[in-house]
Amino acid sequence: MGVQAPTDQNSSVPVPSNIDEQLEKQSHIDEQLKRQKEIDDWLPITSSRNAKWWYSAFHNVNAMVGAGVLSLPFAMSNLGWGPGIVILVLSWVITLFTLWQMVEMHEMVPGKRFDRYHELGQHAFGEKLGLWIVVPQQLICEVGVDIVYMVTGGKSLQKIHIIARKDKDPIKLTYFIMIFASAQFVLSHLPNFNSISGISLAAAVMSLSYSTIACTASVHKGVQPGVEYGYLAQSTSGTAFNFFTALGDVAFAYSGHNVVLEIQAIIPSSPEKPSKKPMWRGVVIAYVVVALCYFPVAFIGYYTFGNKVDDNILISLEKPEWLIITANMFVVIHVIGGYQLFAMPVFDMMESMLVKKLHFRPTTRLRFITRNTYVAFTMLVGITFPFFGGLLGFFGGFAFSPTTYFLPCVIWLIIRKPRKFSLSWFVNWICITLGVVLMILSPIGGLRNIILKAKNYKFYD
Repeated sequence: MGVQAPTDQNSSVPVPSNIDEQLEKQSHIDEQLKRQKEIDDWLPITSSRNAKWWYSAFHNVNAMVGAGVLSLPFAMSNLGWGPGIVILVLSWVITLFTLWQMVEMHEMVPGKRFDRYHELGQHAFGEKLGLWIVVPQQLICEVGVDIVYMVTGGKSLQKIHIIARKDKDPIKLTYFIMIFASAQFVLSHLPNFNSISGISLAAAVMSLSYSTIACTASVHKGVQPGVEYGYLAQSTSGTAFNFFTALGDVAFAYSGHNVVLEIQAIIPSSPEKPSKKPMWRGVVIAYVVVALCYFPVAFIGYYTFGNKVDDNILISLEKPEWLIITANMFVVIHVIGGYQLFAMPVFDMMESMLVKKLHFRPTTRLRFITRNTYVAFTMLVGITFPFFGGLLGFFGGFAFSPTTYFLPCVIWLIIRKPRKFSLSWFVNWICITLGVVLMILSPIGGLRNIILKAKNYKFYD
């Protein structure tokens, strides 16, 4: 009988089994990382990170200086000189501050970038709660802006046609919205933010151009005879509702925060050269442009026409016709680019869900179907509800105010935890308080507008 060889308890059969398990686990991890990289290289937000600081400038101008600037004189007529100036300037200061916070928080965790607004929300509030807090509000803002731009583009095209042809029987707005949408069906297949940079630059130039036209044409027209600056509504309740509606118009005018992290995501970053420096340089230039567009148009437009100003200053100007046609064409070009800027994060959300959660393959066919469906949806809603601006004032009050005015402050307090009663703590709580007041009041005016406009409205008329 032979002697049994001793066995080493530490190097017996389980050892190779553990090695095999570790190798298999590592192989699985490597496979997941490879798939994740393939998906990131395909998704529109993370597929390209070679943007320069000036990309930040014109993307932010495009996002911020929307067609809403043309309604600011009308907002002033409902706010009055004192409250109007205070609210516009205060909004400019608060939103610049909250935008700075978001730029700073993009890379506040070493080695990680929050490329999307909801990723920052998840870091602050938790994986599930962060999604539920941020994503619905962001979608209301971005999808809402795209629908408003559908209607705005269609109305501007219709205005050009009416002035140029002087038709007694003008073409219905529905067809002009469809014409505008046809451009979006084509442009929506540009893959990522960098690919729409040229369109965004053109849109930014156009926004500055039509703001300049609105301002200079108002100066040339001069103060109108019998101009009045009091509130137009005859009742106290009417004045209050109009005031609340104007708050919603101002909130809509400062809606660019919903895409700021996504814009910063395309800028390269390293420990030596973080993305926040070029991003902030672009933001400062963009906000200078915002001030040069918003304040002159709002104040000069209101000074010229008083409380008789239309909700679009270009309608009040009327003549010279060639200049109004040019300004409306500039508006069309701008909202074409603006639509794409706000649509890109929505495309990213849709495509992320399809390839990550539902495990679709990231293919051109998937992108073609997804994006065409989205454009068709926004077109259909725009055609069905061309008074969507009122709907946006109602629903957008719950979304524009938080995402722009105070949600960045809440996240800052959670993550940075400034000392209680310090200057930073006070400033953030002031912004939160004002933002909550805006969130509560602005939907009230929007709801009244919906009721008034929907009363006599005929669908697809």
